[in-house]
Order: sequence, then structure tokens, then C-alpha cells
Amino acid sequence: MNVRVPPVVWHVVCCLAFLVLPYVFAPGSFSRLSDLNANQHERTNLIIYGLMLLFFYANYYRLIPRLYFARRYVLYGLSVLGCFGLIMGVLLTIDRQDIITQFRQLPASVDAPPPPFTVGPQQGHFPPPGNKPPFGFELNLALYLFLVGLFVSLALRISSRLRESEKARLSTELSYLKAQINPHFLFNTLNSIYALTLEKSDDAPDAVARLSALMRYVLGEATGDRVPLSRDLEYVRNYVALQQTRLADTVVIDFQVTGSTAGLTIAPLILISFIENAFKYGVNPESTSEIRIGISVQQNQLHMNVWNAKVRRVMAEDSSFGIGISNTATRLTLLYPDRHQLSIRDEPNSFGVELTIDLG
Repeated sequence: MNVRVPPVVWHVVCCLAFLVLPYVFAPGSFSRLSDLNANQHERTNLIIYGLMLLFFYANYYRLIPRLYFARRYVLYGLSVLGCFGLIMGVLLTIDRQDIITQFRQLPASVDAPPPPFTVGPQQGHFPPPGNKPPFGFELNLALYLFLVGLFVSLALRISSRLRESEKARLSTELSYLKAQINPHFLFNTLNSIYALTLEKSDDAPDAVARLSALMRYVLGEATGDRVPLSRDLEYVRNYVALQQTRLADTVVIDFQVTGSTAGLTIAPLILISFIENAFKYGVNPESTSEIRIGISVQQNQLHMNVWNAKVRRVMAEDSSFGIGISNTATRLTLLYPDRHQLSIRDEPNSFGVELTIDLG
């Protein structure tokens, strides 16, 4: 059973990993955290990493959507530079008072050179306070982390936007494929009922009831991305029963469904196209035809096998042969990438389809 981790948990984990990263590979590892209050260098590093996290989220959720995606590139660039300046200003104000103090203590005369700096306990000009590194080192570190946060947030946000665009494209394409397939089914079913009424068959009322169930499913339940597998298989049963009523003794139908469908869902109308194709091109009213349909469900996998003998006369008259299967194959690729196997056996005298879908 797959457990979906909330996005906020991933954010917290990634932020903590980013903050402890400097201590993972450094000498002394996490023992340096115990000296955080006394060690000014470690405290400054922690402040830098925290400020970079704030910039990352500000860039990801505010600057990129509102400025970069709006093509206001100049304003976006100025905002990024402003953020870096603000970060450095906060760093100086919070933990680099030594820099501000040094500027305040500069000689009044710019012509008088400052005394030479010598590292030692009693000599030098502006000796580094405590164990703080030179400000240039911290500036380079802050610039490096800032650029990393900038480019990573851009890459993630652009990738997310591309995924959203791809999802919208797939949704549009699937809607288009459904619009092609659904009228195709209804058209063939109406033809079946029309044949029954011409024959004044007593099975016509039952056929109308089954058509009503088919239309109720197609127009009401099959409009979503997923439907209960049991409902889709009920649709298949109604369709096969309707065709059996219409064709009577001219076709031998071997139709079997095995396995449990409890808790499983499937993309609507993904199976019926192969079955409808078998009836459309595998039945000859002038002789006995044979159609074999087997559907089995084992755990989270559905396996379907459809076979029919070819009726060449019908195929030659119908130029739309294969359109339904082509559309369904495209839907399978879009809806179940790497989670289905489709094998089509187009032989001189028969046509077979074998389909396996991982519904988990």
C-alpha cells in the first residue's frame, strides 16, 4: 500500500537537510553545534543558510510566478539583486557589527595610510574579533549559496510549470479522444436496435433498456478520469449482451470475467474499444462467426484477451477500420505509461488483442 507523504513534510525534511549539510562533511561534524553560542563563525554560517532558505521560497512562490513568468525580466533581475543586498544588510546588522565598527573607526584623513596589519595578539589594525573569518570569505559563501538557491528555484518552478502544461495538454487530448470514441459506440448500438425493430423482435424492449444503461454510463459516470472497475465491466457485459441479442445464432460468443474488482478503478471506456472492434469486424451474418473475450483480474492487474475471425467483406467496405483501437492505444500510452502492455496480432484470417494493465 502506497502512503502519500504530505508536501509540507518534504519541505521540512529538505530544509533541515540543507541546514545541517555544512556539518555533515566538516571536521567535528555535529559536535560543532554545541559551541554555536560561543563560536561566531558557526553562528554566521547558520544565519547565511537560513537567509538563503528564505530567499529560495520568496523566489519560488513570489518572484518567479509574478515577475519571471510575466516576462518582466528587468524588474525580476532588479528584485533578485535587491534580495541579495537585503540579505547582506541583514547579515551585517545581525552578526557583523565588527565591519560596521571598522568603518566608523576609519582615519579622518584619507591621505594618512592605516598602520600595517600584523597577525598577533598585540599588533595589527582592526584585528579579527574572536574567531570570525574575513568578511570576504562570508561574502563569497553567501554569493555561492544565493546563486545555488536562485538557479535551483528557477529550475524547479519551470519544471513544475512544464508539468502543469503537459497535464493540461493530456487532459485536452483525452477529452478529444473520448469525444471521438463515445459517439462511435452509440452509433453502432443504435444500429443494433434499429435491426431489432426491423425484425419486430421481442428482444427490442430489453435492448432499449440495455442501451439506456450504456448511455447512462457513458454520459453520466464515464466523464471522470477514473471509474470503479466493476462499473466499467458492467458496461462491457451490457454491450456484449446487446450484441448477443441482435446477432442471435449467427455468432458464438465466449465471454468470461474472473477475479475480484473490489477497490480497483480504471480509465473509463478503455476496454470496450477492442471488444466493439471484434463485433464490428468479426461477425458475418451469412455464416456462424466466433468471438472470444476473456477478462481476468488478479490482485492489481487486469488481463484481457480478445479474438475474432476476420470478415474481409466488411473490412473492405469500412475505411474507418482501426480508428477506435488507435485512439485507445493512444489513451493507454497517456494514462498508463510503463504500466500497460498491449499486443495486437493482425493475422490474415484473424485479429487478436492482448492487454495487461497495472491498476495499482
